[in-house]
Amino acid sequence: MDQAILEFQNVTGKGKKYQISGVSFSLMPGYIYAIAGENGAGKTTLMRCVLEERARFDGRILFEGEDMKGRHAGAMNGIGFVSEDQAFFEDRSGIQNASLLGILYDSMNMKQFSELMGRFGLNVHKTYKKMSRGEKMKFQLAFAIAHDSRLLLLDEATAGMDPVFRRELFDLLRELLVDESRCVLMTSHNHGEIERQTDYVAVMRKGQLSEFRESMDGIGAGF
Repeated sequence: MDQAILEFQNVTGKGKKYQISGVSFSLMPGYIYAIAGENGAGKTTLMRCVLEERARFDGRILFEGEDMKGRHAGAMNGIGFVSEDQAFFEDRSGIQNASLLGILYDSMNMKQFSELMGRFGLNVHKTYKKMSRGEKMKFQLAFAIAHDSRLLLLDEATAGMDPVFRRELFDLLRELLVDESRCVLMTSHNHGEIERQTDYVAVMRKGQLSEFRESMDGIGAGF
Protein backbone atom coordinates (compact mmCIF):
# COMPACT_ATOMS: atom_id res chain seq x y z
CA MET A 1 0.00 0.00 0.00
CA ASP A 2 1.68 3.22 -1.20
CA GLN A 3 -0.90 5.74 0.03
CA ALA A 4 -0.32 7.54 3.31
CA ILE A 5 -2.82 6.77 6.04
CA LEU A 6 -2.50 10.24 7.58
CA GLU A 7 -1.00 13.37 6.06
CA PHE A 8 -0.57 16.85 7.52
CA GLN A 9 -0.02 19.56 4.94
CA ASN A 10 1.35 22.79 6.46
CA VAL A 11 -1.07 22.68 9.39
CA THR A 12 -1.16 25.63 11.76
CA GLY A 13 -3.65 25.78 14.59
CA LYS A 14 -4.24 26.54 18.25
CA GLY A 15 -5.60 24.28 20.97
CA LYS A 16 -6.91 25.19 24.40
CA LYS A 17 -3.40 25.96 25.65
CA TYR A 18 -0.81 25.31 22.95
CA GLN A 19 -0.41 25.82 19.24
CA ILE A 20 1.23 24.10 16.30
CA SER A 21 2.79 25.85 13.33
CA GLY A 22 3.56 24.71 9.79
CA VAL A 23 3.35 20.99 10.57
CA SER A 24 3.78 18.65 7.60
CA PHE A 25 4.29 14.88 7.64
CA SER A 26 2.99 11.63 6.18
CA LEU A 27 2.37 8.34 7.99
CA MET A 28 2.67 5.22 5.87
CA PRO A 29 1.06 1.89 6.76
CA GLY A 30 3.08 -0.76 8.53
CA TYR A 31 5.04 1.47 10.90
CA ILE A 32 5.03 2.77 14.47
CA TYR A 33 5.78 6.49 14.57
CA ALA A 34 6.52 8.50 17.70
CA ILE A 35 6.48 12.17 18.56
CA ALA A 36 8.57 13.20 21.54
CA GLY A 37 8.52 16.54 23.29
CA GLU A 38 8.14 18.28 26.60
CA ASN A 39 4.79 19.35 28.05
CA GLY A 40 3.49 22.28 26.05
CA ALA A 41 5.32 21.34 22.88
CA GLY A 42 2.02 20.86 21.03
CA LYS A 43 1.80 17.06 20.80
CA THR A 44 -1.76 16.80 22.11
CA THR A 45 -2.87 19.85 20.11
CA LEU A 46 -1.65 18.07 16.98
CA MET A 47 -3.76 15.02 17.80
CA ARG A 48 -6.79 17.16 18.61
CA CYS A 49 -6.64 18.64 15.11
CA VAL A 50 -7.33 15.13 13.86
CA LEU A 51 -9.85 14.11 16.49
CA GLU A 52 -12.06 17.17 16.91
CA GLU A 53 -14.46 17.99 14.11
CA ARG A 54 -14.55 21.67 15.07
CA ALA A 55 -10.81 22.05 15.48
CA ARG A 56 -9.66 25.29 13.88
CA PHE A 57 -6.54 25.15 11.78
CA ASP A 58 -5.10 26.28 8.47
CA GLY A 59 -3.70 23.74 6.04
CA ARG A 60 -5.03 20.27 5.27
CA ILE A 61 -5.26 16.95 7.09
CA LEU A 62 -5.83 13.94 4.85
CA PHE A 63 -6.95 10.53 6.06
CA GLU A 64 -6.41 7.79 3.48
CA GLY A 65 -6.00 10.43 0.79
CA GLU A 66 -9.14 12.45 1.52
CA ASP A 67 -9.46 15.78 3.31
CA MET A 68 -10.99 15.24 6.76
CA LYS A 69 -12.89 18.52 6.61
CA GLY A 70 -16.42 17.76 5.50
CA ARG A 71 -16.09 14.02 6.17
CA HIS A 72 -14.84 13.93 9.73
CA ALA A 73 -17.36 11.40 11.03
CA GLY A 74 -16.57 8.99 8.21
CA ALA A 75 -12.83 9.31 8.74
CA MET A 76 -13.19 8.66 12.47
CA ASN A 77 -14.52 5.19 11.62
CA GLY A 78 -10.93 4.27 10.87
CA ILE A 79 -9.21 6.08 13.75
CA GLY A 80 -8.73 4.78 17.29
CA PHE A 81 -7.65 7.06 20.14
CA VAL A 82 -6.14 5.98 23.46
CA SER A 83 -5.64 8.71 26.05
CA GLU A 84 -6.23 9.58 29.67
CA ASP A 85 -8.53 12.33 28.40
CA GLN A 86 -10.77 9.95 26.45
CA ALA A 87 -14.35 9.92 27.76
CA PHE A 88 -16.41 6.77 28.41
CA PHE A 89 -19.47 5.94 30.50
CA GLU A 90 -18.07 5.87 34.04
CA ASP A 91 -20.87 3.76 35.55
CA ARG A 92 -20.94 1.18 32.76
CA SER A 93 -18.76 -1.88 32.42
CA GLY A 94 -16.16 -2.41 29.73
CA ILE A 95 -18.44 -4.67 27.72
CA GLN A 96 -21.35 -2.24 28.09
CA ASN A 97 -19.21 0.68 26.94
CA ALA A 98 -18.03 -1.30 23.93
CA SER A 99 -21.60 -2.31 23.03
CA LEU A 100 -23.03 1.19 23.41
CA LEU A 101 -20.23 3.06 21.66
CA GLY A 102 -19.50 0.35 19.13
CA ILE A 103 -22.66 1.22 17.20
CA LEU A 104 -20.93 4.46 16.16
CA TYR A 105 -18.50 2.44 14.04
CA ASP A 106 -19.09 0.43 10.89
CA SER A 107 -16.85 -2.49 11.81
CA MET A 108 -17.09 -3.12 15.56
CA ASN A 109 -16.08 -6.69 16.40
CA MET A 110 -17.32 -7.55 19.89
CA LYS A 111 -15.74 -11.01 19.80
CA GLN A 112 -12.32 -9.50 19.13
CA PHE A 113 -12.91 -6.93 21.87
CA SER A 114 -13.66 -9.65 24.44
CA GLU A 115 -10.63 -11.67 23.33
CA LEU A 116 -8.35 -8.66 23.68
CA MET A 117 -9.74 -7.85 27.12
CA GLY A 118 -8.93 -11.41 28.14
CA ARG A 119 -5.44 -11.14 26.66
CA PHE A 120 -4.90 -7.97 28.71
CA GLY A 121 -6.14 -9.67 31.89
CA LEU A 122 -9.19 -7.43 32.23
CA ASN A 123 -12.67 -8.31 33.49
CA VAL A 124 -15.18 -7.15 30.85
CA HIS A 125 -17.78 -6.61 33.59
CA LYS A 126 -15.71 -4.18 35.68
CA THR A 127 -17.11 -0.64 35.61
CA TYR A 128 -14.97 1.99 33.93
CA LYS A 129 -14.73 4.21 37.00
CA LYS A 130 -13.29 1.34 39.05
CA MET A 131 -10.53 0.64 36.54
CA SER A 132 -7.02 1.85 37.31
CA ARG A 133 -5.35 4.19 34.82
CA GLY A 134 -3.47 1.29 33.29
CA GLU A 135 -6.65 -0.79 33.00
CA LYS A 136 -8.42 2.10 31.28
CA MET A 137 -5.62 2.39 28.72
CA LYS A 138 -5.82 -1.36 28.06
CA PHE A 139 -9.60 -1.20 27.69
CA GLN A 140 -9.34 1.73 25.29
CA LEU A 141 -6.74 -0.09 23.21
CA ALA A 142 -8.96 -3.18 22.99
CA PHE A 143 -11.88 -0.99 21.91
CA ALA A 144 -9.82 0.90 19.32
CA ILE A 145 -8.45 -2.27 17.75
CA ALA A 146 -11.86 -3.96 17.73
CA HIS A 147 -13.47 -1.25 15.61
CA ASP A 148 -10.89 -1.87 12.87
CA SER A 149 -8.81 1.29 13.26
CA ARG A 150 -6.31 1.83 10.46
CA LEU A 151 -4.74 4.65 12.45
CA LEU A 152 -4.07 4.19 16.17
CA LEU A 153 -3.31 7.40 18.08
CA LEU A 154 -1.75 6.66 21.48
CA ASP A 155 -1.34 9.79 23.62
CA GLU A 156 1.01 8.94 26.51
CA ALA A 157 -0.79 5.59 26.65
CA THR A 158 2.13 3.65 28.14
CA ALA A 159 2.70 6.03 31.05
CA GLY A 160 2.16 4.18 34.32
CA MET A 161 2.04 0.78 32.63
CA ASP A 162 4.18 -2.01 34.06
CA PRO A 163 7.23 -2.96 31.95
CA VAL A 164 5.86 -6.42 31.12
CA PHE A 165 2.65 -5.04 29.63
CA ARG A 166 4.53 -2.35 27.71
CA ARG A 167 6.55 -5.07 25.98
CA GLU A 168 3.37 -7.05 25.30
CA LEU A 169 1.72 -3.92 23.92
CA PHE A 170 4.41 -3.38 21.32
CA ASP A 171 4.35 -7.07 20.43
CA LEU A 172 0.61 -6.73 19.80
CA LEU A 173 1.08 -3.57 17.73
CA ARG A 174 3.65 -5.36 15.59
CA GLU A 175 1.18 -8.19 15.02
CA LEU A 176 -1.43 -5.69 13.86
CA LEU A 177 1.00 -4.07 11.43
CA VAL A 178 2.04 -7.27 9.66
CA ASP A 179 -0.55 -6.90 6.89
CA GLU A 180 0.53 -3.26 6.37
CA SER A 181 -3.02 -1.91 6.51
CA ARG A 182 -2.50 0.16 9.67
CA CYS A 183 -0.05 2.49 11.34
CA VAL A 184 0.49 3.83 14.85
CA LEU A 185 1.29 7.36 15.99
CA MET A 186 2.20 7.71 19.64
CA THR A 187 3.43 10.41 21.98
CA SER A 188 5.61 9.61 24.95
CA HIS A 189 8.01 11.13 27.45
CA ASN A 190 9.86 7.81 27.62
CA HIS A 191 12.66 8.42 25.12
CA GLY A 192 14.31 5.08 25.78
CA GLU A 193 11.11 3.22 24.97
CA ILE A 194 10.60 5.25 21.80
CA GLU A 195 14.09 4.47 20.58
CA ARG A 196 13.70 0.74 21.24
CA GLN A 197 10.15 0.15 20.13
CA THR A 198 9.25 2.52 17.28
CA ASP A 199 10.36 2.84 13.67
CA TYR A 200 10.62 6.58 13.29
CA VAL A 201 10.83 9.49 15.71
CA ALA A 202 10.17 13.21 15.45
CA VAL A 203 10.77 15.78 18.15
CA MET A 204 8.26 18.56 18.70
CA ARG A 205 9.43 21.91 20.04
CA LYS A 206 7.29 25.01 20.49
CA GLY A 207 4.61 23.70 18.15
CA GLN A 208 6.93 22.65 15.33
CA LEU A 209 8.23 19.24 14.29
CA SER A 210 11.98 18.77 13.98
CA GLU A 211 14.67 16.10 14.03
CA PHE A 212 12.87 13.57 11.85
CA ARG A 213 14.94 10.45 12.11
CA GLU A 214 14.92 6.71 12.17
CA SER A 215 14.70 5.39 15.70
CA MET A 216 17.66 3.57 17.20
CA ASP A 217 16.25 0.10 16.51
CA GLY A 218 13.63 1.03 13.93
CA ILE A 219 13.55 0.28 10.25
CA GLY A 220 12.40 3.75 9.24
CA ALA A 221 9.72 5.17 6.99
CA GLY A 222 8.71 8.62 5.81
CA PHE A 223 7.81 11.45 8.14
